Amino acid sequence: MKASRVHETIPQPYRLSFLVGGLFAEESRVAARLHGELGDWAAARRALDEGNLLHARTHATAVRLARELVQRMATLSDEETAHVATAPGPDHRHLMWVAFCRRYAFVGEFAQEVLRDGFLLGAPALGAGDFERFWAAKALWHHELDAVKPSTRSKLRVNLFLAMRQAELLDDGRILSPLLSCEVASFLRARTPSDLRFFPVEDALVGSPA
Repeated sequence: MKASRVHETIPQPYRLSFLVGGLFAEESRVAARLHGELGDWAAARRALDEGNLLHARTHATAVRLARELVQRMATLSDEETAHVATAPGPDHRHLMWVAFCRRYAFVGEFAQEVLRDGFLLGAPALGAGDFERFWAAKALWHHELDAVKPSTRSKLRVNLFLAMRQAELLDDGRILSPLLSCEVASFLRARTPSDLRFFPVEDALVGSPA
């Protein structure tokens, strides 16, 4: 008789390096234009570093910020990146929120399970307590969270909430439902599952081309 086997799904450890930078909304335009000119992210990152195009105070900070920015933007398609470079209005902020969620599973899950689900359930507010409850729930499966110092956890929370405010998804602790452009909505719906899940929106109400 064959021995039975129990297959356990072990979640991948979370990346937790999003300590600074917020959304990188304006910096993303610089990086996107470089990517268009130079053709790849490695060259764009070298240009950011060598020219201190992110205006960092020290070379070490410039290198760290450029690495973080490029790692997020590398999750965008070429079409999305080109749109970041030239997009009017808030489109580049919305796409950089998507890049943040794609790069960091913790952020993407928070966006889905706390920000969006809270909005859909009619909860208008979002605060530090929601983050702490989410952290505690995820720590049951992600034991790496238990090893994070409280000071580091606080920095992660502050930077995540800064990014939500910069993406215009949160204002004074209240959840805001963004008006996504047809172009951005098309990019998000092209993914499976749809990346509309990262936003506090009703899918059916997100605009399609007129």
